[in-house]
Amino acid sequence: MADLGKIISAKSAADTQWREQRQAERESVTAMQDAGVTEITNNPEVYARYLDMQGDNPTYSAGNIALVMMQSQTATIFGTPEKWKTQGRVVLDTERAKGVQIFSRPPLGRGYTISDAYDIKQTQGRELKRPQLQDDTKEMEAALKVVLNYAVVPVVADEELPVAAYYDQGHMELAINPNFPDSEAFAAIAAEIAHARLHGKGYNSGYNRDDCELDAQSVSYILCRRFGISRDVPDLSKLPELYGGWEAPDRRRALDSIQDMSKQIGSSIEKNIMPPQRNRPPVRRAAR
Repeated sequence: MADLGKIISAKSAADTQWREQRQAERESVTAMQDAGVTEITNNPEVYARYLDMQGDNPTYSAGNIALVMMQSQTATIFGTPEKWKTQGRVVLDTERAKGVQIFSRPPLGRGYTISDAYDIKQTQGRELKRPQLQDDTKEMEAALKVVLNYAVVPVVADEELPVAAYYDQGHMELAINPNFPDSEAFAAIAAEIAHARLHGKGYNSGYNRDDCELDAQSVSYILCRRFGISRDVPDLSKLPELYGGWEAPDRRRALDSIQDMSKQIGSSIEKNIMPPQRNRPPVRRAAR
């Protein structure tokens, strides 16, 4: 007769050990994430690299970008094996043991789990299609329309404006000079719309343009990076001062708010300039 009591006891001990190992792993990865976020918001050079990484990986959270940056100095575009599969690529067998750890949502269940992620250099398969915006194209015109749809204040044309776009918080109005080149207008409008949204129609009483300038310019930079538009890196001279005294979770939430805004706008642009691919209908064979 089987000793069920002993079997149950052994299973219970194994389950407890597994949970403890998973918890320890989660705490270790979380600590690494906090360290990465802190480094990003302390060091201008690291923040600049973060902006490039976020622009190249727009759907991933700031926390996951920080994790990848902490584990790889050469990472560019990354993803889990499942994500690469949806893009027609697979992880090379020789690279399977060389992934980095990130948080991801499990296929079933709630919360997050720790998953391996791989840089594009560790994969092979279909070439990635990256949307690119160029001046004087219908795609750029469509993108500008989408960006303007995210304005939460009235938009007016002002040909006397010395810059491409400016959000006037006093009048809660977005002024645009229509005579600037498309790329320059896109970058400026994206930043000023971010300002307007951060102001929240005046409901955000703590809004201060100077304090929000880096966030707004970061949204613009990430969008420009995502769509191949060249623009300067934001002024990062006040970075340590802006985040001085902040705890890691607060720094991560601030970065996530930047990522969320740029992700929403960018996803809308992509839907409008890249129509969904249609699968070729099956070939009908004549009946015999």
